[in-house]
Amino acid sequence: QVHLVESGGGLVQSGGSLRLSCAASVTISTIDIINWFRQTPGKRREFVALINKRGDTNYKPTVEGRFTISRDNTKNTIYLDMKNLKPEDTALYSCNAFYGGNNYDGQGTQVTVSS
Repeated sequence: QVHLVESGGGLVQSGGSLRLSCAASVTISTIDIINWFRQTPGKRREFVALINKRGDTNYKPTVEGRFTISRDNTKNTIYLDMKNLKPEDTALYSCNAFYGGNNYDGQGTQVTVSS
């Protein structure tokens, strides 16, 4: 069982930056894959970024170069650094862990980018 808690969301102007955090209840170096997803009302959840156990990363093309996923094993926390934010980045951002053959999701943190 993995418990995930996101934080760091908020209201920011277009072009601004935010850092999201995802605190895990297990040692994150043992988690196979950690994803960041985002969702807006009426739309399907979409993939934003991932980091695997080896530290390899992957990004949604529209955020690559603006978002960076990283982890701090000493804090069991995964980060999503977002810069040059755009109104279309507005969404509920949540982290997901694939661990022990199961998927676990956090409750999410809201990011709102004003134009």
